[in-house]
Amino acid sequence: MDLRVTIGTLELPNPIIAASGCFGYGVEYDEIVDLSRLGGVAVKGLFLKERDGHPPPRIAETPAGMLNAIGLQGIGVHRFVREKLPLLRERGARTIVNICGTTLDEYAEVARVLSDHEGVSALELNISCPNIKEGGIQFGCSLVGTAQVTSAVRKVTRLPVIPKLTPNVTDVPSFARAAQESGADAVSLVNTFLAMAIDVETRRPKLSNLLGGLSGPAIRPIAIRMVWECFNAVRIPILGMGGITDATDVIEFMLAGSTAVQIGTANFADPFVWNKVLDGLDDYLRRHQMTRVTDLIGQIDTSPRKEVPV
Repeated sequence: MDLRVTIGTLELPNPIIAASGCFGYGVEYDEIVDLSRLGGVAVKGLFLKERDGHPPPRIAETPAGMLNAIGLQGIGVHRFVREKLPLLRERGARTIVNICGTTLDEYAEVARVLSDHEGVSALELNISCPNIKEGGIQFGCSLVGTAQVTSAVRKVTRLPVIPKLTPNVTDVPSFARAAQESGADAVSLVNTFLAMAIDVETRRPKLSNLLGGLSGPAIRPIAIRMVWECFNAVRIPILGMGGITDATDVIEFMLAGSTAVQIGTANFADPFVWNKVLDGLDDYLRRHQMTRVTDLIGQIDTSPRKEVPV
């Protein structure tokens, strides 16, 4: 089976990518996951400098999902290229770096630093984290801001540029179009939904930040809808995500219009999910007598259902 997919100038051996924020910097899973077998690894978000993030508690389990308010804790781009990138390169990972900023200049500078180092395959622009008050989401909730960040990064790099869109807006396709028109090679969606949970015994929020991002299977049907809407609005590839736990979920996202997918929350419950998903995808193609996974992209049948005789 041919599982290869293409994102801009980047060819991946399969459409399965470890989602940013849920897989560390990739090297943490080196002993249990063959990083070279994954389509790609999207590493934790990086600012120009190191960042502490929010104090604990930062994660809370919810029905069919979880809340997080990590606050984009990270080691900064310079430590990443010194300490983590060489290890990822040695292990054959296709590294997609999630970049963050509080200003346009910071986004551009982080992109410029990464573009000068071998082993970075693409840049994912984090303009959609819902649990920090500065930067990021301020750009991602504005059509002008989305265009400005995308354009600023596009000017300083030849790497594929992939804005990560927020679902916390009323019209996601318009943001996908703004990204496309500003030079994006693809878009990834969706990031987490702004949410809250309260401990009824203590009457206190379960997260120190009060609010956090909801991920997991609970959001998957909404994410599927948004991917399908964006697929019908733009020409560039879509990296779909939101509650994927098995190969069936991957196929659903691809039928809706995703070229590739990212798996995040499921990795916490089962760090061996990757081989299971890849084997399941291969099995699906065989059962349906298909040879290329790209033949699934956008192939949802929306024709009227035939009436069943009573």
